[in-house]
Amino acid sequence: MSRDAAIGQARSAIADGRFRDRLARFVAIRSASRVAEARPELQRFLDEEMIPVFTRMGFSTRLLVHEKAPGPCLLAERIEGADLPTILQYGHGDVVAGLDGWSAGLSPFTLGERDGRWYGRGTADNKGQLNVNLTALEALLAVRGRLGFNLKYLIEMGEESGSLGLREICAQNAPALAADVLIASDGPRLAADQPTLFLGARGGISFYIEIKARESFQHSGNWGGLLSNPGVELCHAIAALIGRSGEILVRDLTPDGIPPNVRAHLSQLKVTPQPGDPAIEPWWGEPGLTAEEKVFAWSSFEVMEMECGNLAQPLYAIPPSARARLQLRFPVGVDVDAVVPAVRRALAEAGFPRVVVHEPHDAIFLATRLDPDHPWVGRVAGSIERTHGVKPAILPNLGGSLPNDIFARDLGLPTVWIPHSYPGCLQHAADEHLPIALAEQALGLMAGLYWDLGAPQ
Repeated sequence: MSRDAAIGQARSAIADGRFRDRLARFVAIRSASRVAEARPELQRFLDEEMIPVFTRMGFSTRLLVHEKAPGPCLLAERIEGADLPTILQYGHGDVVAGLDGWSAGLSPFTLGERDGRWYGRGTADNKGQLNVNLTALEALLAVRGRLGFNLKYLIEMGEESGSLGLREICAQNAPALAADVLIASDGPRLAADQPTLFLGARGGISFYIEIKARESFQHSGNWGGLLSNPGVELCHAIAALIGRSGEILVRDLTPDGIPPNVRAHLSQLKVTPQPGDPAIEPWWGEPGLTAEEKVFAWSSFEVMEMECGNLAQPLYAIPPSARARLQLRFPVGVDVDAVVPAVRRALAEAGFPRVVVHEPHDAIFLATRLDPDHPWVGRVAGSIERTHGVKPAILPNLGGSLPNDIFARDLGLPTVWIPHSYPGCLQHAADEHLPIALAEQALGLMAGLYWDLGAPQ
């Protein structure tokens, strides 16, 4: 019985096909939470895959439901002793829609293998990462016979729908979810070959801005120069919010600064595009910040979509309206409740009273960031370094957004995320994939971590 034996047992699941076989079953379940006709698949994923694997490992299971949630959550528990540390883990079994455009020979809900990668919807986000953790747990139990700690595993089936209902489920079941720390896996590493921790997530908020000047199109030959053009007016309004190089002009949308220890950790990291990734454009974004600071410690304010007229069928007429969807991702230090009022105020002061700023239309994620010097960070990072031989990259927070605020703020837990994907995985797109070598490395890292969590301190 040894740590190395547990790591070897976990990694062997790649060679003997156990990992692939289960991932193929996961992928085949079309658990797209935003697709109405796929809602029964959410329950099926829990009934046919999650509950059996946890039951075999000696966990009790129960479903947690809320009317807002597109599907139930599963809480699996294995409590080995009142004097042992308690870990809460989180993952999600829902996916985005399959989409068209997959490469020849590949399809979203059939696991494919090509060039050292497994392809299929959910391989990276989040079924593949969930499979890593489950396989590592199985390896620990096979070698040690017990965990050596208490584990509560929460599986959500609505993360891709904005985690609707998750906050209420966690509030209703807060005593059952009590733990010493959240350790979860989602999102990408800094790079495919670089084990990574992130300690929170940037917040996210989206909303529409719109100008409705009149009810119908008007011929440009008759009315051009006499009637305002909402498309032109909206472009100038956006320019009052975002500079020509992407800098945010509304200060309430950015933090006051970057904490010194966050800046120190980021100074040790490098965002390096991989083959096939776009090249970083250093002239874009907040002046004076490094690329790492821009994406992990600052806000980004983007125009996601714009509508004006009909490009597919030109009418040679002045459009009656124009609208754009704006998205702000923000770190700790930005008051999300102040965002929409600040945008309205900035547009009014810039002379755009006709621009309507709508209330947020989608789920709002709050920003979270665990102190990089927190003891749990050192404990998890030390275990990964022991297995890998090199310190992991430590990101104060993910550049994207996750429901981490539910665990960090509502449940009051320190949060440490260990992602088992990478930036080029094409999650949410065609040809989503998981590199096999990354999965094998991640299995070893998690088996080593689980072993260390159950070892006497």
